[in-house]
Amino acid sequence: MRKKNTGVHTILVASALAMVAPFVWQIITSLKSLSNATKVPPSLLPEGRWDNYSKVFDVLPFGHQFLNTVLMAGLRTIGQVLFCSMAAYAFARLRFPGRNVLFGILLSVLMVPPQLFIIPQYQIMSSLGWLNSLQALVVPGLFSAFGVFLLRQFFLGLPRELEEAAAIDGAGPVRIYWSIVLPLARPGLVALALLVLLWSWNDLFWPLVVNTDPGKMTLSAGLASLQGQFQTDYPVLMAGSLLASLPIIAIFTLLQRQFIQGIATSGIKG
Repeated sequence: MRKKNTGVHTILVASALAMVAPFVWQIITSLKSLSNATKVPPSLLPEGRWDNYSKVFDVLPFGHQFLNTVLMAGLRTIGQVLFCSMAAYAFARLRFPGRNVLFGILLSVLMVPPQLFIIPQYQIMSSLGWLNSLQALVVPGLFSAFGVFLLRQFFLGLPRELEEAAAIDGAGPVRIYWSIVLPLARPGLVALALLVLLWSWNDLFWPLVVNTDPGKMTLSAGLASLQGQFQTDYPVLMAGSLLASLPIIAIFTLLQRQFIQGIATSGIKG
């Protein structure tokens, strides 16, 4: 048994090191000069060039882009937690004609590559005059089929007794959803919120398409603009990427236990 555990732990430690290595290399590169960062063979020691972090604020409107990213990710997260939970509750608990057919159609959306939606979404944003605006970043991400599926699976695992007791006391579906189901589904809601937050924070393609004004870009799009055609200042790029990653790393660290619990319990019932 000990040998078996040792082998498992060895694999886990090796996997953890493999995942952490790019992050460590990012930190080391952010503290180098450009000449040292592009030297062959590469140097494994940083030079202590902390001015690379201040250069990020010189080459980018970092404050505006950080605020745009926070607003986009925050509003998308709130929207998906609210709208997806309402739809998931309807599919999990309410009885109405065509429920299974509608849920099957909803799941079929997961099989469609999201890149196919880019052109029609762009045309809608353009016709509404929303290009280079916050709403163009937020509105298309307020709902997702995956969020409905995840929360529906979580709701199916909740006991019905509390809902039945509330119904006997005269509570309607809206009151049961808001006062009974949502408090019980907190781990699932946290799991979805973290997934949406991470996806929105790292979203690159859509912000690049709809917002071309540097002051309206998100951090991911702004950092992508630092990559030149002939030369890229990799230390500054790595410094900016590290600054952009710190908030999401801190949030995930604080909520990782609830995230794991929500993912683990979302597949109890099919």
